[in-house]
Amino acid sequence: MAGHSHAHKEHSGDALIDAARLTLTDSGEQWTGMRQSVFEELARHEKPASAYDIADNLSAARGKRVAPNSVYRILDLFVRTNLANRIESANAYLVNTHPGCRHDCIFLICDDCGKATHIDDERVTGALREAGKDAGFTDVRPVVELRGLCDDCAA
Repeated sequence: MAGHSHAHKEHSGDALIDAARLTLTDSGEQWTGMRQSVFEELARHEKPASAYDIADNLSAARGKRVAPNSVYRILDLFVRTNLANRIESANAYLVNTHPGCRHDCIFLICDDCGKATHIDDERVTGALREAGKDAGFTDVRPVVELRGLCDDCAA
């Protein structure tokens, strides 16, 4: 992809769970059963999922209520430790298929089907970080979302 400035290994299945567990524990956090359940449920979704979607699905699977607030706390932890990305405009989350790889993503979100794809373009995100620094901000984290129609929906 244009502007892709680094290589990262995409994980799936058990390898994704193992990479997530390692990334979380390396950051000093515990990999609990509930955190694993939330991560696995998030990883099942190809489209951004809300905390309510995840809580409802886990509640049904466990046969007891899982509170959305608990899921939100875990998802916030996952975002902080780079296990998930938050899609701001949809108040939803996507699993990061390359945990431990820190970079800024640009998300393309389909207005029709909800599919979200990420691209890397350091020229764009680097320019945004520089603009933030020029405006006196530190630790700038670009959140870039482009909305439109995916190829399937546009056809």
